[in-house]
Amino acid sequence: MKQKYNWLFLISISLATAMGGYLFGFDFAVITGGLPFLRAQFSLSPYWEGFTTGSLALGCIIGSVIAGRLADKFGRKPGLLSAATIFFFSSFAMSIAPSLTFFITSRFFAGIGVGMAAMLSPMYIAEVSPPEFRGRMVALNQLTIVLGQVITHFENFHLRNIGPEAWRWMFGLGMIPSFLFFLGVIFIPESPRWLLRNGKEAISRKVLSRIGDSQFVNSTISAIQKTIHKETKTNFRSLFKKAVLPAVVIGVTLAIFQQFCGINVVFNYTTNIFKSIGASSSEQLLQAVWISLANLAFTLIAMTLVDKWGRRPLMLLGSATLAILYVVIGYLLISKSSIGLSVFILMAIGAYAMSIAPLTWVLISEIFPNNIRSMAISLATLCLWGAYFILVFTFPIIEHKFGDAFAFWGYAVVCVLGFLFIFYKLPETKGKTLEAIEDSFTESAN
Repeated sequence: MKQKYNWLFLISISLATAMGGYLFGFDFAVITGGLPFLRAQFSLSPYWEGFTTGSLALGCIIGSVIAGRLADKFGRKPGLLSAATIFFFSSFAMSIAPSLTFFITSRFFAGIGVGMAAMLSPMYIAEVSPPEFRGRMVALNQLTIVLGQVITHFENFHLRNIGPEAWRWMFGLGMIPSFLFFLGVIFIPESPRWLLRNGKEAISRKVLSRIGDSQFVNSTISAIQKTIHKETKTNFRSLFKKAVLPAVVIGVTLAIFQQFCGINVVFNYTTNIFKSIGASSSEQLLQAVWISLANLAFTLIAMTLVDKWGRRPLMLLGSATLAILYVVIGYLLISKSSIGLSVFILMAIGAYAMSIAPLTWVLISEIFPNNIRSMAISLATLCLWGAYFILVFTFPIIEHKFGDAFAFWGYAVVCVLGFLFIFYKLPETKGKTLEAIEDSFTESAN
């Protein structure tokens, strides 16, 4: 018999939780509009420009570690509320920053909130969603990340002419989505999986009964209990056992490649790139708007293709396409072709948004064995944020010493290496159960 679900309740709590993804998108985008003003306000050198941008990633590393421990001990909901609170006050602090040190410290704390939300929001949505709809429900978080970028770039563009203090308004506006996120999380229930793991079966059943019918409640409780009974004590050394090491290596490498492929310098340094070819400040911010819209459009395309084409073909297509486009972008930067550069950068954004951007997160959530999944995801996430910091910290320095073109040609080489790694090491996971994926890695290790 087909199970029935309370879709209004399920979508409501998923959207409320996915606001954590919006904060992620906001802080990735707001620095693009704020950098020209911060550069003038604090006389930023290339070194400090990179460190100011990358300080968010350092906070995200701390946030992802805190989130895992907080969520396991106190529940998903307190962790989400903490993330919203931290982001609210750090946004306010950035808006009133009297010095560069104060601003960087505030941005670091904003990163803690972003890191917590980026890990806990999709985790919570996955734990409350019916299995047959889990992929689409979790995709809401990726969608809100992109929406956060789009709306924030529009805000940056409209605030550009209010004066040298425009950056304070740009960063201060982060208080609005963080407050809405906090209000939304107040009304969501605790994760039924966490409740059951902590001996609160009656409350867990009550939460599940608000999501689906009795058949759904009983089957979900039974499945969770079986998983809990199979769980064994693990530690960090478990990640390096022969049976799971291949999956860990692939997951960590993909996380690092998602950043080192270079596309986030386009998101974070749009104004720098277009300034280098003589674009006005308004044109620079307008390009950021177009880039965010392209990102949104191709993210929606990716959501329709991932279960049709498969993970591996899309990842190969994305890495190969980026390598070719980066070579062309490098030559356009040297020739200072504004229209051509805009077109090829939008093409690069599209290639990334429909492949490497969403699929890296999908693969990281799929390939790890059940008993080490949370630990392995934490490791991959830490590596991702570390790679992001290195990327955004080094770009202004490379740009200053060697030029934008040299940087993009370097990212082209990384994409070729990524293509080769995916071709030889990444198996297809489309249509396979998590247990089947786990078995395939175990067999290949023996």
